[in-house]
Amino acid sequence: MPTYTRKHQLSGSFIFHLINRGNKKEAVFNEAREYLYFIKLLKEYRERFNLKIYHWVLMPNHYHLLLEMDEPERISSCMAGINRAYTCYYHKNYLTAGFLWQGRFKLQPVQQGKYLFACGRYIERNPVRANMVFHAQDYSFSSARFYCAGEQDGITTESPIFGEFGQDVSLRRLAYRKFLSNFDNNEEEMFRTLDVPLGNNEFISKITKANGRLFPKRRGRPRERIVAQPVDCDKIT
Repeated sequence: MPTYTRKHQLSGSFIFHLINRGNKKEAVFNEAREYLYFIKLLKEYRERFNLKIYHWVLMPNHYHLLLEMDEPERISSCMAGINRAYTCYYHKNYLTAGFLWQGRFKLQPVQQGKYLFACGRYIERNPVRANMVFHAQDYSFSSARFYCAGEQDGITTESPIFGEFGQDVSLRRLAYRKFLSNFDNNEEEMFRTLDVPLGNNEFISKITKANGRLFPKRRGRPRERIVAQPVDCDKIT
């Protein structure tokens, strides 16, 4: 568990933009069943760690999540569990071994408001930038369909600012589709590197770096350490 500098504390939970890539940028999802298995893991860990996943996308060789956690210090335990479970599944299917992921996942704290809007759009436009689809909502393995068409996926929690797109759900979905198509190249540059928190100066001042990761500064006694349960690869189906 990280050691925190206890001079400031962010109230409530914390939102992260998270990305993880395949080792040597090689594919980790090759077939639909593999995407679906990872989605199954996200559903399980969403409940186990009380995650709110606002935006997400699974690409052939990496994935993005924009999530909120009540206890941000548990993020490493949560993602370690997901990545280990999927690694076991992958190696069992392909009779392979070794590192599946390219080192540790990357993490970027994100402030609510316009920054949350921008990050969600960046995530859901990944398949468009990769020339896999023309419209973000045409891609099967992202949260875009949740916002554009109301398609429930068992993962996505509605963004706390989605209501700003319109007075009723039909108007919100229409406006969101337009929002996805009206991207900004300069805006997208903010997410090329995750080494810098995304927010105003006050938000950034309340963040500390510990063990190579950015977390909210906290006051008081450290919380009890909670780790993900070990994965038994022999029970992976």
